[in-house]
Amino acid sequence: MKIPFCLPVIDKEVIDEMMDTLTNTGWLTTGPKARALEGEIRKFTNAEAVLCVNSWTSGAMLMLRWFGVGYGDEVIIPAYTYSATALCVMNMGAIPVMVDVKEDFTIDPANIIKAITPKTKAIIPVDMGGYPCDYDKINEIVNLDTVKSLFRVDSENQRKLGRILVLSDAAHSLGATYKGLPSGKLSDVSVFSLHSVKNITTGEGGAIVLNLPVPFDNEKELVFLKALSLNGQNKSAFEKNQPGAWRYDIIDQGLKVNMPDLCASVGLAQMRRYSSKFLPERKSIFAHYIKEFSKYEWAILPPAKNEKVESSYHLFLLRIKGFDEEKRDAMIQYIGEKGVGVNVHYIPMSMLSVFKSRGYNIANYPMTYQLYENEITLPVYNNLTKEQLDYILKTVIESYKYVITNFK
Repeated sequence: MKIPFCLPVIDKEVIDEMMDTLTNTGWLTTGPKARALEGEIRKFTNAEAVLCVNSWTSGAMLMLRWFGVGYGDEVIIPAYTYSATALCVMNMGAIPVMVDVKEDFTIDPANIIKAITPKTKAIIPVDMGGYPCDYDKINEIVNLDTVKSLFRVDSENQRKLGRILVLSDAAHSLGATYKGLPSGKLSDVSVFSLHSVKNITTGEGGAIVLNLPVPFDNEKELVFLKALSLNGQNKSAFEKNQPGAWRYDIIDQGLKVNMPDLCASVGLAQMRRYSSKFLPERKSIFAHYIKEFSKYEWAILPPAKNEKVESSYHLFLLRIKGFDEEKRDAMIQYIGEKGVGVNVHYIPMSMLSVFKSRGYNIANYPMTYQLYENEITLPVYNNLTKEQLDYILKTVIESYKYVITNFK
């Protein structure tokens, strides 16, 4: 049996939505479908304002640019995340300050507070696998008088906020909740990913969700961010296409990161069914894995739900008790030869060339390495059958037995 690691939902509803875009709207770049997708995400998250962009990375860069983060500034991030979390900071000329995580894969607030300096402009907590961070503690830290007194203002938006920005890397967590609040309402700004492997996809894409406090007007900031995402142009091509509306202005030095309607169409058809169909299916797959792997003492299960937090069920981060990288990799090899696609999320950034060459060292992040060295990510996506799930389980269990027998 061949089971890929991930498959996006491309069903009749998605095809019909795409065909409508191609044949009825006369529009391919940012237009009515992108705005409709923003509306669906806004409704789902109860957000103040939403802007769709062409990737999580560009969305995060746009918000760092909006906040005035630049050369020499510091942004605190977890050491355990995909490289985009650091690269968006580096692309602004700023310095990613990596700190170690907790055993639940999320950034450790105790390490955040130790890393804050007068150069700190933002914190980017990562909802790893769809499991929200400890936002109460993170938001408490940035509002401490002692921390606010260190904050150095270098832009108008920094002056208005008066503290470190909390920019949530919610790439995995669309549909997660924290103390009853949806992901997107847990920090000043959240950015979702709509990449092909995510719970909801536009092929490539992302969505910025604003939850800025007073004195910010989130709707007003959204208008500005729309322009900033279009090279600073204050009217989109769709808006300019209206009768007599051809005049425009370039109001700031922007980026070109808007989401086209072609991409938005795929996500729109999925988003309309996310809460009723797609998210419950993912939750069911998680529950099946947890029930079956709970029978084995060697299986360290990923966090999913407790009295305060519920995941979006994006990644099933299975860990193998007592295994090192060599044994974990042997398991993956065995599983792959049996036709099951699995992955590892992620190789720690400080083990990758671009970061090692800048002085980051995995020895400084012991929990990050401990989580990574025995982690295997199992398939979780819509339309996986019971037969496929049982085959995945059987194969993983067999692979463990194989490694235990053949590796001493």
